[in-house]
Amino acid sequence: MKTVTIEHIVKTYPAEHGTVEALKGISFEIDQGEVFGLIGPDGAGKTSLFRILTTLLLANSGNATVNGFDVVKDYKSIRNCIGYMPGKFSLYQDLSVQENLEFFATIFNTSIRQNYGLIKEIYEQIEPFKTRKAGQLSGGMKQKLALCCALIHKPTVLFLDEPTTGVDAVSRREFWEMLHRLKVQGITILVSTPYMDEASLCDRVALIQKGGLLSVNTPKGIISEFKKTLWSVSADDMFGFMKAIKKDPGVESCYPFGQVHHVVFKTEENSEAWLQQIAVQNNYNKAAIKVIEPNIEDCFMALMQD
Repeated sequence: MKTVTIEHIVKTYPAEHGTVEALKGISFEIDQGEVFGLIGPDGAGKTSLFRILTTLLLANSGNATVNGFDVVKDYKSIRNCIGYMPGKFSLYQDLSVQENLEFFATIFNTSIRQNYGLIKEIYEQIEPFKTRKAGQLSGGMKQKLALCCALIHKPTVLFLDEPTTGVDAVSRREFWEMLHRLKVQGITILVSTPYMDEASLCDRVALIQKGGLLSVNTPKGIISEFKKTLWSVSADDMFGFMKAIKKDPGVESCYPFGQVHHVVFKTEENSEAWLQQIAVQNNYNKAAIKVIEPNIEDCFMALMQD
């Protein structure tokens, strides 16, 4: 069963000289019970799409449904069956943790007690701070409170717009563990993120850049589409080595990746000897060169080249 359908969605915004196209006719579907990731950098169009699907923004053209409800005609029905956690912390900072949760429960004509089983594991982590004002919580605690408020009415579809941006690595890991436990309860989860490493935590992902889809597949499926050999290179002068590699006409791409550079050649023929020659010609005699397996970020960079 398709929980979310998106067909040729276009969204433009007025600009100083004409318009800016935030979404360029994108289409894909999301199955019931999936953890689906929308992966892309800032400005890719992720938030615009989430706001359209949560009935907060109208598309210029195209159609979309959530749980079979049309995002325009059936907006009231959609708002009753979804949870939405926007990228910016949007709870009432002058209210306490408990007061925020009670307020959102009241909006949806429910109570904390009625759906406590759904949020119990998450809420127990912030319960010691239930009298603290929301604005005084740490980033990770704000994140957990916002998730509790998004779940308090027991939604069947959960939209999370960059929920882990700005929080520490431990909180990021804990948050994803919570999402996978929610999935077991049958909730369909759509999560957007600029962090490529989080793609592997999703059942399927859509890679998006400048309002257009680059690929929609499982993380393993996207990686399997990377057909060329990927090289990891390093030297004492990393910046100088990168400049030397990029000057070579046989190089398709070279970009920094942690403490190394990732390099792809336009052809596979003698690429290792090619790299060795570049190193020697530029006096990088201690350069380290080896073949590595690509990850999602490498695939994203390759798709941007197409």
